Amino acid sequence: MLNKDRVILMTKMASYEENEGKKNIAICKYFRGDYIGWQVIKSVIASTVAFFVVLAAYVLYDFENFLEEIYEIDLVVYAKKIVFAYVCVVVVYALIAYIIHAIRYRKAKESVKRYFGNLKRLNTMLNDENQ
Repeated sequence: MLNKDRVILMTKMASYEENEGKKNIAICKYFRGDYIGWQVIKSVIASTVAFFVVLAAYVLYDFENFLEEIYEIDLVVYAKKIVFAYVCVVVVYALIAYIIHAIRYRKAKESVKRYFGNLKRLNTMLNDENQ
């Protein structure tokens, strides 16, 4: 005989598994530090690529003036400005990525914990029905 509560619980669990459960379970396979560290590394790589693409676009946009001024500017100071801007961009981007992925990991962990709690509750329902 079908138990209405059990069917509702199984439906909610199946819906979770098909939608956000795949992502959350994949996130929870990692340790917290490993997951956040990997995401921050990917973010640093992405911000590095983006920074140099924007820098190249900026230089190419006004390339004629850049070539005219290259002998007049102090290249060491110019390089220091670029490195400082790069470090600022990467640090800010990595900090934002850390915060976002720490929150995402915490929410995924809580969600998977509720899911496993529902699994235990379902197992209890099945054991009670069989006895």
